[in-house]
Amino acid sequence: MDKNWIKVIVAAIFEVGWVVGLKHAFDFWTWTGTAIAIFISFYLMITAGRKLPVGTVYAVFVGLGTTGTVLFEIFFFGEAFKVSKILLILLLLVGVVGLKLVTKDKSKEGRKA
Repeated sequence: MDKNWIKVIVAAIFEVGWVVGLKHAFDFWTWTGTAIAIFISFYLMITAGRKLPVGTVYAVFVGLGTTGTVLFEIFFFGEAFKVSKILLILLLLVGVVGLKLVTKDKSKEGRKA
């Protein structure tokens, strides 16, 4: 796997952290952690977007972040578990994986030339 796609995945993990932080932060330290997670998340996404197609990077970033946030809320904060919600998350993930599979990396194209 290309290191830039790993950056996108790590950025999505930090996205889950800052989205949850925006909802649950309550003091200086939790708000500081949220701000740091925002910075890391966007930094990684932007640097990956320099080598990969930006639209696909953003779609994967948001799709994984949304999935992670919903699952985090279900498992750690008592959000209602609904089969329809899980099915829609799976549909979202299928779309994200599909986008990644049909998108050519700029970095790989440059190496072939």
